[in-house]
Amino acid sequence: MWYLLNKPEKVISPSLLFYKDRIDSNIDRMIHVAGDVNRLIPHVKTHKTAEIVKIQLEKGITKFKCATIAEAEMLSSAGAKWILIAYQMAGPNIQRLFNLKALYPEVSYFSLIDNEKSADALQECSAVNEQTSSVFIDVNNGMNRSGHITDVTLLSLFHYLKSLPDVQFSGAHIYDGHIRNPEFSERKLASDEAFEKALPFLDMIRDNPENKQMVIAGGSPSFNIHTLRPDVYLSPGTNVLWDWGYGSRFQDQPFLHAALILTRVVSKPSAGIVTIDLGHKAVSAENPVDSRFQLLNLNNYTLLSQSEEHGVLEVGEQAWENIQIGDVYYALPYHICPSVALHDFAFVVQNKEVVDEWKVVARNRRITV
Repeated sequence: MWYLLNKPEKVISPSLLFYKDRIDSNIDRMIHVAGDVNRLIPHVKTHKTAEIVKIQLEKGITKFKCATIAEAEMLSSAGAKWILIAYQMAGPNIQRLFNLKALYPEVSYFSLIDNEKSADALQECSAVNEQTSSVFIDVNNGMNRSGHITDVTLLSLFHYLKSLPDVQFSGAHIYDGHIRNPEFSERKLASDEAFEKALPFLDMIRDNPENKQMVIAGGSPSFNIHTLRPDVYLSPGTNVLWDWGYGSRFQDQPFLHAALILTRVVSKPSAGIVTIDLGHKAVSAENPVDSRFQLLNLNNYTLLSQSEEHGVLEVGEQAWENIQIGDVYYALPYHICPSVALHDFAFVVQNKEVVDEWKVVARNRRITV
């Protein structure tokens, strides 16, 4: 089995495992799906590690997307030169962005705007720092998490941004993460209908004679749909590591599971009950208890409960007799992105051997800035 380690006794538990060959393959597959490496602006919030960014840079990816100042700093230190912080800066984070620019003056940074008040705050800080801020308008085409709705006032926001002396409009950012239909044709139909809401605005900015504006669309679920739209940039994220949730739902996408969590049996408190050291401090717990992880090398079990450091399983009588304290299991997280953020580092696996450790640098909200 691809995931088994030759010497698991050398790995502490619970621990995050990154399978490097599969990560390499997923990046290659991402480039293949995109059709052109220059269309890719992959999101780093899934892995948060400089080493994976460096692999992507080596494969020709030059633009990146992130969600936090810390992720932007990690990207900058890894050598990225074009970074979109796909978040609207507010409060002290505005000045933090300028502090980051001062550390890496060779990097082009962009952030999101979806209202005039935030634009004014960015303009004020830009003027104080005597710098121009580059922004994308965040377009809400149905997710209702952030962004400006697609009505006539969207054009008003565009013209307002154009009036600000120290804010430069760079394009549109359209994230449709709410579209998760398992069947490709249904997901495509929903994505197309959502994208059409933004077309009047996109037609206008694309016809702008001043300079060509960028349109960045979608995430992992709609990645292979937006590849069909000419002149749209693509920003998948989870595809680099993949997970149980996306892997079971989006079977039309060709990605491999590349990250697991190693866990051990720590107790057999009563007949039919086995406790492992995989609590919700080591794997994402935002989903119901039966949708948090899947043990690849144990069948016919039920995850009864989780606490901070424990996962309590119910197993059959024969299995319970055979399971021993210290037995190793490999857990595939349902949602890999927040699971990675719970770990300080990942053991890197090649040919069933641990060959390195990669620090999950950007799991912190602040690195230096």
